[in-house]
Amino acid sequence: MEPVIKMKDVWKRYNMGKAGGLTVLKEINLDVKQGEFVAITGHSGSGKSTIMHLLGALDTPSYGNIYLKGKNVKELSEDSLALLRGKTIGFIFQQFNLLPTFSALDNVMIAMEIVNTPDKEARVKAMNLLILVGLGERAHHKPTELSGGEQQRVAIARALANDPEIIIADEPTGNLDSQTGKFVMDFLRSLNKKGKTIVFVTHELELAKYASRTIYVKDGKIEKEVYNKRRLK
Repeated sequence: MEPVIKMKDVWKRYNMGKAGGLTVLKEINLDVKQGEFVAITGHSGSGKSTIMHLLGALDTPSYGNIYLKGKNVKELSEDSLALLRGKTIGFIFQQFNLLPTFSALDNVMIAMEIVNTPDKEARVKAMNLLILVGLGERAHHKPTELSGGEQQRVAIARALANDPEIIIADEPTGNLDSQTGKFVMDFLRSLNKKGKTIVFVTHELELAKYASRTIYVKDGKIEKEVYNKRRLK
């Protein structure tokens, strides 16, 4: 079976002007298969978040190729890539990235504008997603009126807005207390059991135990991959 995301000989290098350049990723080869639950871990500065951005087609490699559902992201126009990404991938960020002047409902709906979902349909779907994450009664509150855990739940609902095949999360529990963090990880696991492909970045090895496979990144390279036989239940 063709992987849903494939990184082939990927390098990422940033031009630093007169200071030269900074290579943050080297020779990355990584396949993510449909239905997998993958953790990417490593120390701060190891390159794990850069891998996440490349996997999600939020950035392009300096060298090498990335294939999303068999399509080389380098060969797509910006509009085509945005549409493919919007339909295929849902993102959950550590900082939530909610629009502060929008209600929770509007923050979820905005994700559906990318794929031109009719407004009435988007409103109903967004409300159902907020109910799913336990925020039906908070739908019309703005982010500043919500706790950190509630904001992350809104972010999860937004990530699910277009029923994506893949969920990519960057330190999804990083700004949360342990109880809310457990809710987030258990929710991701429930999505995986329903067939969603989950890729998440974490520096916490205990959280990596939720995954079926853990990718260890060190100094911009994949150091090793471990299949987790004893996953957290």
